[in-house]
Amino acid sequence: MASDGMAAPRRRQARGFTLPRQLRGLMAVASITLFGLMVLFVYLMPLAYMGVTSLKDRVQISNISGPIWPVTPRTINYDGEDYPVYRVPTEQGMKEWALVERGREESGFVDPANPDAGIITWTGRWRTLEPVYVLKLTWENYPNGWNTINFLRLMRNTFVIAILGTIGTLFSSTAVAYGFSRFRIPYKNVIFIVLIATIILPTQVTLIPTYAFFRAIGWGGTWWPLIVPHFFANAYNVFLLRQYFLSIPRDIDEAAWIDGASPLRTLTAVIIPQSLPAITAVGLFHFFWAWSDFFAPLVYLSGREELQPLSVGLAVFANIYGTQPGLAMATALMTITLPVIVFFLAQRQFMQGIVITGVEK
Repeated sequence: MASDGMAAPRRRQARGFTLPRQLRGLMAVASITLFGLMVLFVYLMPLAYMGVTSLKDRVQISNISGPIWPVTPRTINYDGEDYPVYRVPTEQGMKEWALVERGREESGFVDPANPDAGIITWTGRWRTLEPVYVLKLTWENYPNGWNTINFLRLMRNTFVIAILGTIGTLFSSTAVAYGFSRFRIPYKNVIFIVLIATIILPTQVTLIPTYAFFRAIGWGGTWWPLIVPHFFANAYNVFLLRQYFLSIPRDIDEAAWIDGASPLRTLTAVIIPQSLPAITAVGLFHFFWAWSDFFAPLVYLSGREELQPLSVGLAVFANIYGTQPGLAMATALMTITLPVIVFFLAQRQFMQGIVITGVEK
């Protein structure tokens, strides 16, 4: 008995040092968080570069040796002329002096802090010196881009197309998903499989016949081809809503029917109020897609500049002002401002809808 009691501590000592369970969990959470932050940083780098470039002018963008942020070489006025300032190594340490006389081996500098002291001769090659930069933000790119591109008209067109299409998508997809999730329809599963199979059908396959049809009925050069098709449901949206509707117990429907509610009343009073997260997710999905859609407006609104949305207007603007990247980036940032605001205002409902619709109960 004594030998067994003494053997247990020895076995525990032989196992070596182990971290406490709480510390291991904390390290795991910290590792996952760090990895997520790294992925987020990489993902947001293009957006950060866009924001930085939107605050630069032509000279700043063409200066490939300067920092990435919006800066301009520092200069001082001496004897009525502007001279650039460089970081000059001296016996007293690094000094910021203005170059006024350029030479091959010796150059003349002026101390901005004491210009009355005159020209200071420095031995060395001035081309090896590092320029001194100061922050310069070109906020004028935003009002210039707004006025040049007629941004207000393009945003109005985009907003109308996106909102009307989102309304049509929500009405039609909700109705179709409700039918697939609650009613006994002959060959319902087969019809649903055919509907889902249309997701893999490329848009280019139906482009020519669809375009010919809309032109034949006189809808060419109008917003109708961009709005009306969304009133006939979308397979992806129907799938998301159907998954959510299936998670709602049928007992609630039966209770409503016993109280005399019709199927339409049950949908509006029972199903929709409990499905707001999924409906919000579907609405935001379509709104973001319609806001950035480029191909369909380019095809159907060709030659109708007054009806074109932001995506087409920005492409035309970038072709004309391709030599001014700062101006193009400023207009692009203004374009994504509204979708970003909408997402942050509805992100809780959006994320809840995505999580729940992705899990079939």
